[in-house]
Amino acid sequence: MPARSLPRIDRRTLLIGGGAGIGLVVAWGLWPRRYLPNLTADQGETLFGAWLKIGNDGHVTVAVSQAEHGQGVYTTLPQIVADELGADWRTIAVEPAPLNPLYANPFGAEELFEGADDALLKGWRDAHAVQIGLMFTGGSSSVRSFEGPLRAAGAAARTLLCKAAARRWKVDWQACGTANGFVVHGKDRLRFAELAAEAARDFGGGALPDPLPLRGDTADRLYGQSLPRLDAPSKVDGSANFAGDVRLPDMLFASIRQGPVGNSKLVRVDRAAADRILGVLHVVTNDQWVAAVGISWWAANKALDALAPRFETRGRLVDDASIDRALSAALDGPGTRIAQAGDLSAAFKGAKLITAEYRASLAPHAAIETMTATAQLRDGRLTLWLPTQAPGLARSAAAAAIGLAEDAVLVHPMLIGGSFGANLETQCAAQAAVLAAKLNRPVQLVWSRAEDLLHDRFRPPARARMAARLGANGQILGWLAKIAAPATGQQLARRLLAPDSGFSAALALAPAGDRYAVAGAKPVYRIPAYAIDHHPAAIGVPTGHWRSGAHSYTAFFTECFLDELAHVAGTEALSFRIGMLGGDARLARCLSTVASLGGWEGGVAGSGQGIACHSFRGSHIAVLVEAHVGEGQAVSVDRIVAAVDCGRHVNPDIVKQQIEGGLLFGMAAAIGGATGFKANLAQARSFGALGLPRLADSPDITVELIPSEADPGGVSELAVPPVAPAIANALQAATGGRLRSLPLVPGTV
Repeated sequence: MPARSLPRIDRRTLLIGGGAGIGLVVAWGLWPRRYLPNLTADQGETLFGAWLKIGNDGHVTVAVSQAEHGQGVYTTLPQIVADELGADWRTIAVEPAPLNPLYANPFGAEELFEGADDALLKGWRDAHAVQIGLMFTGGSSSVRSFEGPLRAAGAAARTLLCKAAARRWKVDWQACGTANGFVVHGKDRLRFAELAAEAARDFGGGALPDPLPLRGDTADRLYGQSLPRLDAPSKVDGSANFAGDVRLPDMLFASIRQGPVGNSKLVRVDRAAADRILGVLHVVTNDQWVAAVGISWWAANKALDALAPRFETRGRLVDDASIDRALSAALDGPGTRIAQAGDLSAAFKGAKLITAEYRASLAPHAAIETMTATAQLRDGRLTLWLPTQAPGLARSAAAAAIGLAEDAVLVHPMLIGGSFGANLETQCAAQAAVLAAKLNRPVQLVWSRAEDLLHDRFRPPARARMAARLGANGQILGWLAKIAAPATGQQLARRLLAPDSGFSAALALAPAGDRYAVAGAKPVYRIPAYAIDHHPAAIGVPTGHWRSGAHSYTAFFTECFLDELAHVAGTEALSFRIGMLGGDARLARCLSTVASLGGWEGGVAGSGQGIACHSFRGSHIAVLVEAHVGEGQAVSVDRIVAAVDCGRHVNPDIVKQQIEGGLLFGMAAAIGGATGFKANLAQARSFGALGLPRLADSPDITVELIPSEADPGGVSELAVPPVAPAIANALQAATGGRLRSLPLVPGTV
């Protein structure tokens, strides 16, 4: 597969960083065309460009530019290199890549923001991603973004190793091959370690052919094998280091409490009470937060209770009622048409329409690891250890918080204990930097569980008003989805894409609607006339990216409404879907496969079976669920079956792990995992308050991966969107009542 090239940057739409306005365009002649690698080699290692190095003992270290938060990139990305190189998997190691534009991920940013119709915005995003070296993990983009560059890196190193061996053997280098960490030619074999230093001298010196010869043989390939995860052993034995495991000489521990959402200001703390807590050394305050610092985190967190901080909040009151009013007002007000096809007005004119309204509540990320960062300021240089999906953005936030230049900040990205999008945010990095600067000692800041839930960037709430017209044969002739939701994509862009470098002005030229906020609402079915409208709602609560983004609620709206239309049409739900897919053979195969595996009975009354499907980031999935309402009106999910077509699999086991994890994540959000709001504060303060399913509640799960030679699609978020509608459709079959709100609570029919 050829390397994915960076999107074309148009001179007319490229904005310069550094506070410029819309009219200021970068001097294209000064724009760097090439970036030098800054990967460092330890003693006994030889560098091969930006992506790999080979040790004198034969180990091969692969630089991974993506954050590992459980999705397996510390295995799948090195596996691509090892396969193309012909390495022995037992010798593969991994380390985080340093900050460098070479590792920028503009494709991932585009996927996160669901593309951009506006040429100015798209050009700016792509250019800015490279300019600032936007190393970014999101949008299920890791393999799709970096398979090409990593294959090229492996092929380049393999070529140079073969050339070095061929010179010794006095043979044609193209007659040489690699396998299991050796260069081979007939019976001759030389270890990579013996050749690395000699081979690397030719790197970048014109010795590489153009184009690079990629492996075409099918024998002894690592690609497609379920190789063991490189990060698993250390996570099992406890030796893996997360941000909370960092220990530095003379380090202090901090806990923090922040004001309610909105215009809040700290007005009072009881410092004397905190001084009485053994082990507490400092109290640091500003208008937005108060932090207690001590010799242990337990003491610091206990001191926050003693401090009894009081915040004054001015302006609007935010609670469940105000959020509901904002969504209702937005839905009744004007919207922006985000997508359309055909003549919907003609299709609806004089027709009897089927309508339904659906809702989705605020959902926190609730990762196991709360926000954490360790900061050390020494000799005018700041060092950060933290879990981050965007290390360059964390560096920028920390530097700005204490008035440092960005090149005076060093970031060590750590393994992440879950994230689901939460670690795109940078508040914790900035707070830790402030504490380290004020106290002149290393400080480890850890948010408590309650703080993490109170000050999350939540999955936004949404409300949908759906309408459709059915033809005489049950075919959908027209479809309208009006969705009220906060403009989360624009909020994300302002936070993540440096508003001070011209993006805010560019954003002002964008349409009023937000593609991100209604992503996934465009039906995959062949409907002659449809329209998707976004009605922006100002709810007063900060929202952010949450695993699968808006797809998590738009798929619920679409697939539940489709089931309701199938009931009206008197058609079995599976046949109704397949009949409207037209030429989408991959999704149709997922549906037929899941029906066969799951023993689909048609979703008839009493069966407790529901089905749903979704296409997302180049992949396709169908999900069949069996569920019922148990004791105490609790939803019980008995079985989940999924059929997945996500293109080629680098590592099938890791694909299955991500699908299984996504199914459980989606199930948790469907039957719990939400929070209400009262007096500008989230009401869920603990895992227990979220009503999450426990291990005993886990259903039987079957995942079938459909073989495909298509390019790899996204996997990490794929399984989340269809689970909730499949459960809702199953509950309708089990009880005869339709639940139209997330989370699904029996009795709210």
